[in-house]
Amino acid sequence: MTVQVRELEQLLGRLAEVERSEARDYSSFSVRGKRFGYFWPRTRTVGLKQEIAEQLALVSERPDVFEVQFTAGGFGWVVVYLDGIEADELAELVYEAWRLSAPEDLVAAVPFTRIARA
Repeated sequence: MTVQVRELEQLLGRLAEVERSEARDYSSFSVRGKRFGYFWPRTRTVGLKQEIAEQLALVSERPDVFEVQFTAGGFGWVVVYLDGIEADELAELVYEAWRLSAPEDLVAAVPFTRIARA
């Protein structure tokens, strides 16, 4: 159960209007100016926007794979360890993070099936 960085990049590439910003230690991902994720190469972790209930469920079910990053604006951000998750599950979480930030018209144009593995 390990997701490669290229698989994460492919997932992000299938979503519409993803903007990537590079910082010294991490990359961030936004859609139309709203942030939905981070990637830290050194720790092979991804931070993803989720609903608070989902954040709490993920962390309580598998604390070895997920941890609370922070809570802001009614959302619970979760840290995901790429070495402990399968690509299909990561695809669902990345899509959900993007969906929570993207405008409705864009979400309607990009269904989950577009990014899920074929």
